[in-house]
Amino acid sequence: MEQRSLKKFIIITSIFDPTTAIESFSTMPGYQLVVVGDKKTPKGWNYKNVVYLDVDAQVELAAGLANAIPYNHYGRKMLGYIYAMQQGAEIIIDTDDDNIPYPGWTFPGFEGRFRQTENSLGWINIYHHFSDQPIWPRGLPLRNIRDSRDKIKWQAEEQPASVGIWQGLADEDPDVDAIYRLTSDTPCIFKKGQPVVLGKGTISPFNSQNTAYRKELFPLLFLPSFVTFRFTDILRGIIAQPVLWQAGYLLGFTEATVVQKRNVHDYFKDFQSEVPMYLHTETSLEAVAAAMGDRPVKDNLWQAYEALLKLSIVEKKEMDVLSEWLKHC
Repeated sequence: MEQRSLKKFIIITSIFDPTTAIESFSTMPGYQLVVVGDKKTPKGWNYKNVVYLDVDAQVELAAGLANAIPYNHYGRKMLGYIYAMQQGAEIIIDTDDDNIPYPGWTFPGFEGRFRQTENSLGWINIYHHFSDQPIWPRGLPLRNIRDSRDKIKWQAEEQPASVGIWQGLADEDPDVDAIYRLTSDTPCIFKKGQPVVLGKGTISPFNSQNTAYRKELFPLLFLPSFVTFRFTDILRGIIAQPVLWQAGYLLGFTEATVVQKRNVHDYFKDFQSEVPMYLHTETSLEAVAAAMGDRPVKDNLWQAYEALLKLSIVEKKEMDVLSEWLKHC
C-alpha cells in the first residue's frame, strides 16, 4: 500500500490558541489538519492550512452525534473524524496539541513484513522494548508494571502482517499514568528502532496521542463519552484489539516520532480520573474478547459495548452516542 498516495487527515482537539504542534502539523505535505474546538476554545480560533470545526460547525456536520457528546469533553474529537470520513479519508491520524512532530514524522505502511511478537502473550509492557527505564504505558494493569522484560518474546523472523492501527511513541513526557508521575516522573527518550507488531492475543495499551488508523477500522475511533477523561482513549484501545484481531489485523508500535511538551496537569486529579482504568482494564478486555464473533467491525464494536454495559463499566447513555457514531461510519 503506497501510503503517500492516500488521503490522510490529522485530527486534534484544542482549547488553546494555536500551539507549536499545530503549527508543525499544518505544514505537513500530503496531510490535512483538522482542529476540533469546544466551548472553552478561544473565540475566532483560526490558523492557516487548518480546517477548524467550532461548536456550530460540529452540529451542522452531524447534529445527532454533536448533541449527544458532552461539551468540554475530549470525545468531541469524534466530529473531526466524521469530517475526515466525509472527505474521503483513507488514513486518520489522531494526535494532540502538545505533541510536536520530529522532522520526517510519518507512519509505516499498513501492509508489510515486520518484527512480530509471539501470539497469546497476554498483557505486555511495550515500553520495555524501546527503553531500559522502569516505565510503563498508561493503561497497563498495575499487576504487570513490574513484569520482566523477558516477557516479550519475538518470532524468529519478520512476519507478513496487516496492521490495522499504528501507535507512535512520544519522547520526553510520554503517555504514562499518574502513579508513575507521582512516584518518579523521570523524562524518557525512547530508543530508535524498527517498528514492531504485536501478535494476536498479545496486548498493550495504546492512546490517542500519535496514532494512525486505516480506513477499514475507522469505527474503532469511537471515544467513549461517559467514562473519565483519563480512561476514555485507553478503553477505546482495549476494545479495539479483540475487534481488529477478529477482522484479521494487528496493532503496531513505532519509535518516538513526536516529543510531548505536556500541557499542565494536576497529577492527583489525573490519578482520580484513572481509578476506573486501574479497576476495569483487565475485566474490560476479557468481556470484549468474549463478545467477539464472525461479524463486521461495526457490529463487533456494538457487541463490545453491550458486554461492558452489562458489567456497568459504561453507562446506558454511552450506547446512544455509539448509535449516532455508527450512522456515519
